[in-house]
Amino acid sequence: MDHLPNPHRRRGLPAGPHMAEGEVLADPAAARALFGQCPRAAATPLLSLPEIARALGLGALYAKDERGRCGLGSFKALGAAHAIAQAADARVAAGAADHASALTGTTYVCASAGNHGLSMAAGARLFGAGAVVLLADTVPEAFADRLRAKGARVIRHGRVYDEAMAEARRLAIAERWELLSDSSWLGYTAPAAAVMEGYLITAAETVAEMPGPPTHVMLQAGVGGLAAAIAAHLRRAWGPLPRIVVVEPEAAPCLIESARSGFPRRVEGPDSAMGRLDCKEPSHLALACLAREADDFVTVGERAAAETVDWLAGQGIATTPSGAAGVVALRHAGQAQTALGLGPDSRVLVWISEGPEEAGDG
Repeated sequence: MDHLPNPHRRRGLPAGPHMAEGEVLADPAAARALFGQCPRAAATPLLSLPEIARALGLGALYAKDERGRCGLGSFKALGAAHAIAQAADARVAAGAADHASALTGTTYVCASAGNHGLSMAAGARLFGAGAVVLLADTVPEAFADRLRAKGARVIRHGRVYDEAMAEARRLAIAERWELLSDSSWLGYTAPAAAVMEGYLITAAETVAEMPGPPTHVMLQAGVGGLAAAIAAHLRRAWGPLPRIVVVEPEAAPCLIESARSGFPRRVEGPDSAMGRLDCKEPSHLALACLAREADDFVTVGERAAAETVDWLAGQGIATTPSGAAGVVALRHAGQAQTALGLGPDSRVLVWISEGPEEAGDG
């Protein structure tokens, strides 16, 4: 495990031409009001896991369980669908006939390694828009079938996610489609900010469900969108007390290396079994937020992730290596455990961010 105490805590990264401008919102009120209109809106549970806490040498362990979110099996149901609902709401306010047809004639396009594409497809169908999802060859065909069942057009392109993403950006320009990414970069921030605003819902639910502030929060991260949204809201709700730890795969340490460098860095590495987190370049908005709000960055290995998924399954919690990343870090902290201040008095909060691969309503 690689561990970096965040050198930018509170002050954030230095401004410069290498960073996109913008902020990750912390107030969930607008997102919750919009989400409340969804027919499948319901809070996901917060699990208290005393037996697992004892096995890990902790005082208490809580897990926000996103596996049943909106029938899509992942927290990402809150992201792209929220951005699309926000656009539809603006059209209705401007005089569009109704929500069901507000986005007729609009086509959204994205690349997906998992549930972001499902969220976009589901949101597009609700408001009359089209959806095109680019999938790399490594994404299972069963997932492509789930996207088609939501009304999306699926295009295979490239061996890895980055190649699919490049093609999605090209098609957005060539076809005049709306690119909807959960990442942000120079010249592209507003859509990703809207996606992250949707993620505030899970953070706000958790604050309401917790018996009190935890001592530690373990947040898995790919480009960093979920981690940034949660960190922003938890600081708003609980202040500086929880120690917020960002967890990445060793094969895709873009946030920890960017924090070391003080600017966004693209990294190289092998493919990771933590596919939802296998991102080689950070979201600029997420990185800026986490550099200010997170206390630590850590990485976890492939074998540790696989072992932890099997171990959790034996405890009755079925998820993926990406969904279990916070628990992976707790189980395999090693010497970093002392540096992170973890011990029998710790009250730790994690996210089980998605169900197993077959989860969802198809």
